[in-house]
Amino acid sequence: MKLGAIDTPALAVDLAAVERNITRMQGYCNEHGLALRPHIKTHKLPQLAKLQLQAGARGVTCQKIGEAEVMADAGIDDILITFPIVGEQKLARLTQLAARRRVSVVADSELVIQGLSRALEAADASVDLLVECDTGQGRAGVQAPQDARRLARLAELLPGLEFVGLMTHPLPDGCGDWFERATALLAEDGLVTDRISVGGTPTAHRVHSVAGVTELRAGTYVYGDRSCIANGSVAEEDCALRVHATVVSTPTATRAVLDCGSKSLSSDPGVVREGGFGLIVELPEATIYELHEEHALVDLSACPRSVSIGDRVTVIPNHVCVTVNLHDEVVVHRDAEVVERWPIAARGRLR
Repeated sequence: MKLGAIDTPALAVDLAAVERNITRMQGYCNEHGLALRPHIKTHKLPQLAKLQLQAGARGVTCQKIGEAEVMADAGIDDILITFPIVGEQKLARLTQLAARRRVSVVADSELVIQGLSRALEAADASVDLLVECDTGQGRAGVQAPQDARRLARLAELLPGLEFVGLMTHPLPDGCGDWFERATALLAEDGLVTDRISVGGTPTAHRVHSVAGVTELRAGTYVYGDRSCIANGSVAEEDCALRVHATVVSTPTATRAVLDCGSKSLSSDPGVVREGGFGLIVELPEATIYELHEEHALVDLSACPRSVSIGDRVTVIPNHVCVTVNLHDEVVVHRDAEVVERWPIAARGRLR
């Protein structure tokens, strides 16, 4: 089937662009001696995770146990879960996962570490532990290097856990000094920091400038999106994922309606300065100015041409991770020829 014959709205992925993006990011990490641990919350697909691993990735990153279970079921080992694991049900699932795969987890509190240890000891299982650090983003994480030292000490004392390093989110200014102070304190206690893990596609290509960092977690780079275009991390021609849509109404000469509303496109504004809810590739001057559940309202007033009912367009979403989570499958194509349809396996799984 030709790509233009698929029904809309649909999520379509260009394999050639995916391969370019994987090669580019892996090449950067190889050049600078960094381990790449792709974040699969972007694509949620074992097929793409395996392509990333075949290209040289060290392991994968997951944001929740459900994602990690899907990757483990697909035979993928060395999984980092970068979200605090709290609650008996999640801890039970973690111990089952740790019994069959190499797993790393993160924590930023004594309560989380103690809960992990109790569950793992009871199941005679173990995991590696990274202390999550707030180095400037203001989300989760310990607030000071001495706090990282305190939690690392605790992890070393408790069964089921092995302290292996530190983790933070997209690279804020000054995190190198933060890590330097933390690793110095840890060294005073004889604690070796094998891994310093940082995340984020927008800052990925300056990770090598931060002393001590050993691992990069990036997800969005594999597909790209409108936010990536805006911050320069992925070019428009390399944005591999597009939402295919159809013009279903033209109420006025300057307004069109597409069949891809908030259930097909993310309502996340991202970091896009121009506004709107996606870039229409065929009509770059147009603005998707409002989303309803099944309707996308498009302002055509700046466009040199109009559109007609039945016309098909492709939309690069503002935030690809959220968009993927709205769909059941992706249509995979090469040279506009559909080659497969992949269910989005890790979508909608339990936390």
